[in-house]
Amino acid sequence: MAKKVYTCFCTDVIHEGHLNILQKAAAYGEVYVGVLSDAAMVGFNRFPTISLEQRMEIVRQTGLVKDVLVQQDVMYDHILEELKPDYVVHGDNWTEGPEKVIRDNVIDNLAKTGGQLIEIPYTCNENVKRIDDQMREKLAMPEFRRKRLRQLIGIRPIVKALEVHSGLTGLIAEKTVVESSGRPDQFDAMWISSLCDSTAKGKPDIELVDMSSRIRTIDDVMDVTTKPIILDGDTGGLIEHFVYNVRTLERMGVSAVIIEDKTGLKKNSLFGTEVEQTQDSIENFCAKISAGKRALRTEEFMIIARIESLILERGMEDALERAMAYTEAGADGIMIHSRRKQPDEIVDFCRRFRRKDTKTPIVVVPTSFNSITEEELAEAGVNIVIYANQLTRSAFPAMQNTAVQILRNHRALEVDSALMPFKDIIRLIDEI
Repeated sequence: MAKKVYTCFCTDVIHEGHLNILQKAAAYGEVYVGVLSDAAMVGFNRFPTISLEQRMEIVRQTGLVKDVLVQQDVMYDHILEELKPDYVVHGDNWTEGPEKVIRDNVIDNLAKTGGQLIEIPYTCNENVKRIDDQMREKLAMPEFRRKRLRQLIGIRPIVKALEVHSGLTGLIAEKTVVESSGRPDQFDAMWISSLCDSTAKGKPDIELVDMSSRIRTIDDVMDVTTKPIILDGDTGGLIEHFVYNVRTLERMGVSAVIIEDKTGLKKNSLFGTEVEQTQDSIENFCAKISAGKRALRTEEFMIIARIESLILERGMEDALERAMAYTEAGADGIMIHSRRKQPDEIVDFCRRFRRKDTKTPIVVVPTSFNSITEEELAEAGVNIVIYANQLTRSAFPAMQNTAVQILRNHRALEVDSALMPFKDIIRLIDEI
């Protein structure tokens, strides 16, 4: 009886590296190939650009496989329990880093059935690199990138977005992967914050940084990343201006814009009632949402309405009334904000909103109420959590301390142990 050999692919294209794996695997027996499901691919930081059926077909067309299966999870527990292969064949590129936890999972499962792991030297040459680069460039194209946030909401239990304000911070959001609860974890999307973008430019957060400048930041981030972008659109400005900005963002490949229901000179929401802030009327803000929706050329771009009622202490009923009105006006999501340290107010809103509306995505920004976990937010009905300013807030004290230490010691030796080696930064940046 022929031995069973299993390997798994997470790819939209078959190149010589994959063919090498299949050819080596065939020497051990009949080859079964697992193709990661859409949800599993997203969890593996490889958003699919073709359908699952198409990915399975390109494997069949190699003529080197006995059967093609769907692997529903990045971890191998279920597929190995079902197939019970004699061998698992994989490239040797997972012996270190976050993917090592997947390798350990395979070894543990094979130990239960007496199977063996065979590791093939990873194929790395100019042709493979060129194909990988082309796939990454395809993922960054507007037509693929723009729709990705909607797709993520349908796939992920909760979408995690991290604040970015430059190409470098975009790379951090794009490439940071950790082991969490025995599996790889990462951010799903990026948030370009008005506050952090203004701060990076040394400007106050009063909508002084205009949209043309914000677009340059978006371009910098888009040029080196592939994950979906959510833009902080402040109040959205005049309706006549908002419709043009929406079209520009949609054309660029941004996935969503969040606009807040305030008017006049912008003051950061975390000041609450400490400064004078004026909330827009429901009628006027609904008109802005509706005008933005009419201006769109695709069904992919999302306009998300941010409600300031709790920030301005207008009460829960006002917040819920506005949420239902904004949804009726066409809002693709509702963001609810709070200054309170405890999450009770946010959780209460989410649960009450969900009794009336089970589908419209809810977005939260747990800056003040930061003790609540993503799992607890998901249980309350939240779809997107935005970590809206943590990179900026962590960078500033580190840079300021470095400057102080150099001044005090009249040299850089004392700060060196706190600095990342420049070669590690260079590795983060891909060369063309």
